[in-house]
Amino acid sequence: MIITRRAFNTMLSLTGLAALAGLSPLRFVSEAMIPEAMAQAAGDVAKPVSLPDMALGPKDAAVTITEYASMTCPHCAAFNEQVFPKIKSEYIDTGKVRYIFREFPLDIKAAAGSMLSRCIAKDDAPKYFAVTDMLFRQQNDWVLKNTTETLTRIGKQAGLTQSQVEACLKDQALLDKIAADQKYASDVLKVDSTPTFFINGEKIKGETSFEEFAKKINPLLKS
Repeated sequence: MIITRRAFNTMLSLTGLAALAGLSPLRFVSEAMIPEAMAQAAGDVAKPVSLPDMALGPKDAAVTITEYASMTCPHCAAFNEQVFPKIKSEYIDTGKVRYIFREFPLDIKAAAGSMLSRCIAKDDAPKYFAVTDMLFRQQNDWVLKNTTETLTRIGKQAGLTQSQVEACLKDQALLDKIAADQKYASDVLKVDSTPTFFINGEKIKGETSFEEFAKKINPLLKS
């Protein structure tokens, strides 16, 4: 499911931000690790379409991991909590891996969360990852209940005013860019579920353990 501008605008125009709180999140199916070896050229994955990439790690790292995730996806949240910190400590912080996070919202609430992360962080990638981590960790609060209130509170904690949060969630240009990048991922990279990862261009679908990542990463570091 790709969030269209019309669908998002319709929800906002009906009852404003309060409309977000009335939506139920989609259900997601966890998939086993399914490699699709080099289905797309690494160059296709490396190309940012509309929004600048949010990345940690050196640009010249031997390995680049690109994650496509939805802020309302429970498997994405579990990966963020259980696996990503290990990847960061072992590979990103040591300069071996560049890690790129890209938004792939599977519902309107996910789009709102992604927009808020972008508005808070602007061009500050570490701040973006910190806000994204916060949203994942508080996923049950803002996805299952109190969506508007929780997103507003997170925005205020990060220094935004309520009016700035509201303006962010109604930012048509930002939504258009997220939608364009999602369409590119869907049409060109064939991303159709979250989380989906690309390791130097090789696609891996579904929540994946640190050990499985290590099996993919380590040989690339030696080559």
